[in-house]
Amino acid sequence: MSINGKEEIEEKKGLKGGKISWIAIIVLIVILSNMVTYILATKFPVGDSAVISKEEYNDLMQFSKLFTVKDNIERFYDGEINQDVLVDGAIKGMTSSLEDPYTVYMNNEDYKTFVEGVEGKYEGIGLQVKAEDNIIVIVTVFEDSPASKAGVIAGDTIVNVAGTDVTGDELDKAVSLMRGEKGTEVEVTFNRKSTGPYTVKIKRDAIKIDTVTSEMIDDSIGLIRISVFENETSKEFEEHLKNLEAQGMKGLVLDLRGNPGGWLHECVNVVSNFVPKDDLIVSTIDKYEKKEIENSKGGLAIGMPLVVLIDGGSASASEIFAGAVRDYKIATLIGEKSFGKGIVQSVLDKNIYGFGDGTALKVTTSKYYTPNGENIHKIGIAPDIEVVYPDELRTQEYDRSKDPQFQKAVDVMKDKLK
Repeated sequence: MSINGKEEIEEKKGLKGGKISWIAIIVLIVILSNMVTYILATKFPVGDSAVISKEEYNDLMQFSKLFTVKDNIERFYDGEINQDVLVDGAIKGMTSSLEDPYTVYMNNEDYKTFVEGVEGKYEGIGLQVKAEDNIIVIVTVFEDSPASKAGVIAGDTIVNVAGTDVTGDELDKAVSLMRGEKGTEVEVTFNRKSTGPYTVKIKRDAIKIDTVTSEMIDDSIGLIRISVFENETSKEFEEHLKNLEAQGMKGLVLDLRGNPGGWLHECVNVVSNFVPKDDLIVSTIDKYEKKEIENSKGGLAIGMPLVVLIDGGSASASEIFAGAVRDYKIATLIGEKSFGKGIVQSVLDKNIYGFGDGTALKVTTSKYYTPNGENIHKIGIAPDIEVVYPDELRTQEYDRSKDPQFQKAVDVMKDKLK
């Protein structure tokens, strides 16, 4: 109602009486406002039993700025507004502000891509990547993949994907851009230390990740390589282990180089094959000091001579494996210091903490500790025997006879079997 309308009412009631009435109303409003604020700031009932605490109320008020910005965008922005995109952008901004490349919000497309990777098959160019010093570094180039055929090698970094500059903080974004329908092309700019940046157009293809491969090196030494700890990896590992033992394997060389990690439970199941049943493999502690432990389930190769190859690309679950066999002195670690990722992520999707709309939040929830109680985050695990892989060999087609780390592993295993 306008000021003129207010004056008309006051004139009908009498000026003096009108002033008194309005003063009374204002006082009443102030009193009621204070009462409401007090109730909200202490405990406000929602339904029959739920309440909102003072801290929760303060959180709501703190984020009121977010809604103010949204309202102003809708009021003044001269352009098309997609509400879903607006919400996704706000959430992604919130997670990226944490400066933790492992805590990310995944929209429908991102989450679909994530699930495909977990299942070990997707359509893309065939790379495994990691974030390091805010740079996207290639850990593994899958054999016979489009990226391999294009000349991309491990150690190269990714600068731009499909015309979009990307950094380590945008790891999931870069992965999403590289993936796509089989037969389509994506232009990627890489950087190589020895020669500098180069740009190639790569045609996407169906990628099937064989997470476990194996062979006999000679009559008594077996070799197993695990590229990543995904669903079914532990089951596949046991099958390969049984097959090698049937061929006469007496000692095992396990190659975890370039393995960026994966599922904790799969790693625990694999390492259980070497650690006596019920012995501690790894423990995790969250922000509330809640401790959870993972013990060995026992397995097929307790007491078997073991050599494990690690390098700067061995991270997370790979380091849990390396840390356990190191602490129990049941293996010799050979190669270079591991990456140093001692934190655990949880994927919140369809459970009580999820959104229920095909999106998900992957969030760092705890730190993990080796059996001796060490957290190796940003430290890594040093090998028992350090052997540096020469940079010049990284630009050449892989030749096992020239691989000094592999050759050292075989020599050490032969000594163990004497």
